[in-house]
Amino acid sequence: MVKPTMFYDITEKIGDENFILKYTGSGIWSMANVGPDTNGSQLFLSALPGLSGWMANVVFGKAKGDMNILEAMQCFGSRNGKTTKKITISDCG
Repeated sequence: MVKPTMFYDITEKIGDENFILKYTGSGIWSMANVGPDTNGSQLFLSALPGLSGWMANVVFGKAKGDMNILEAMQCFGSRNGKTTKKITISDCG
């Protein structure tokens, strides 16, 4: 019988996040929530370099490598947060 390797035990509770890591530029992975005890899956990748002064979301990593796709997607952004053209991500797995 094969014994699977467990990378993360989903039966353990996930601890509350902290604010140790900071925004240092574009390419920062972060998680948003709506207050205490509301841990969720609203993940985002920052595209702006100047977020350090006002962002209050938890930072948990930085993108490694090329940011060319994110930079290309920025061309279709708008002030209201909607894209000016439909963006489809494919062949990414």
